[in-house]
Amino acid sequence: MAFYLIAQMVGAGKLIQLLFGLDYHVAVVLVGILMVMYVLFGGMLATTWVQIIKAVLLLSGASFMALMVMKHVGFNFATLFSEAIKVHANGEAIMSPGGLVKDPISAISLGLALMFGTAGLPHILMRFFTVSDAKEARKSVFYATGFIGYFYILTFIIGFGAILLVSTNPAFKDATGALLGGNNMAAVHLANAVGGSIFLGFISAVAFATILAVVAGLTLAGASAVSHDLYASVFKKGNVNEKDELRVSKITTVCLGVLAIGLGILFEKQNIAFMVGLAFSIAASCNFPVLFLSMYWKNLTTRGAMIGGWLGLITAVVLMVLGPTIWVSVLGHAKAIFPYEYPALFSIAVAFIGIWFFSITDKSKAADEERALFLPQFVRSHTGLGASGASAH
Repeated sequence: MAFYLIAQMVGAGKLIQLLFGLDYHVAVVLVGILMVMYVLFGGMLATTWVQIIKAVLLLSGASFMALMVMKHVGFNFATLFSEAIKVHANGEAIMSPGGLVKDPISAISLGLALMFGTAGLPHILMRFFTVSDAKEARKSVFYATGFIGYFYILTFIIGFGAILLVSTNPAFKDATGALLGGNNMAAVHLANAVGGSIFLGFISAVAFATILAVVAGLTLAGASAVSHDLYASVFKKGNVNEKDELRVSKITTVCLGVLAIGLGILFEKQNIAFMVGLAFSIAASCNFPVLFLSMYWKNLTTRGAMIGGWLGLITAVVLMVLGPTIWVSVLGHAKAIFPYEYPALFSIAVAFIGIWFFSITDKSKAADEERALFLPQFVRSHTGLGASGASAH
C-alpha cells in the first residue's frame, strides 16, 4: 500500500507543479493535507462518490484521447507504430521489451505482479464491503474487469501517441530539451496536443480526481485496518466502543498523511510506473496467495495464512530494498545485491510455499475446525445458499 500511495503522491506533486508552477515539495504537502481532510470529513461515502465520478471521467477522457490519436494517423495502427519509430531516439527498439524491464526475469515478475496484485490491493478489496451480497460482488467484479481491460487497451495507443505528438513538439519541453514536468506528465501534454487547453484542463482535473480517489481509498483502507483489525480486534479483543475506534481511525489517517508526504518528497525522481509495479508486487506477494488459497484449498489454516503472508511481504520488501532502484538509485550504493527490479516471481513463490508448509504442519484443534468449515464456505460462495445479507462494518 505504501508504494502505491507514494506513486500517487509523486504524480499529484508533479501535476500541481506543472499546472500552477508551485514548488514540488509545496505541492506534495498541499495534496497530503487535502487527502487527510477529505478522508477525515468525508469517510467512505465521499471516497466512494469520488471513485465513481473519476472512473466515468477517466474512461471518457482516455477514450477521446485515444480516438484523437488514431484520427491523427488515419485510424491505422501500422502508421501509428511506424511514425513513432521514426521520431523516437531508440527507433525500432521501442517495439521490443526492455524499456521498463531489462531482463526476462523482471518481465515475468512484473507481469505476475500486475496480474495478481490487482486482486490484493487494499482499496480495491474494500469495495467488496459496499455491495449487498455475493451475487452483486461477482457482478461488480465482472463489469470492473471489463472496464479495466478496456482502459489497458487504450494505454498503448496513448503511449505511442505521446511519442508521436508530444516528444516532437518543442512547446512541451524546457530549455534543456527535457519534457516539462518530467516523463510522468507525458499523457497530460498529449491531452493538450490533441484537444487544446480545454481538454488539457479536463484531463488535469480527471488526473487529480483519480489521484485523490486512490489516496483517499488507500488512506481509508489503512485507517480501517489499524482501527478495526488491529486496535479493536487484536489489542482490545472486541471490547471497544465505536467512539474510540473512530478516534484511532482519525489518528491513523493523520499519521498516514504525514508519512505519505514524507515519502512522496523522498521519491520525487522515481518513475510512477515503476512505483506502481512495486506496489502491485507487494499485493501479489502478501494478499493474493492468502485470498486465492482461502477460496480454493481445503487445508488452509489461520497459522499458514498468517506466516505465509508475512513471509511473502517480508521477501518482497527486502528484495525491493536490495534491488537496483532503491539500493543503487535511492541509497547510492554502487551495485545492487538483488539483481532484478521486480521481486514478485520470487516473493509469490515464497508466500505460497510458506502458506502450504505451515498449514499442513498445523495439527492444532483450531486448524481441524477451520478445515471442516471450508466445504460449507465453498458451496456458499459459489451458489449463494446460506449467504447472509449486507452487514455493518
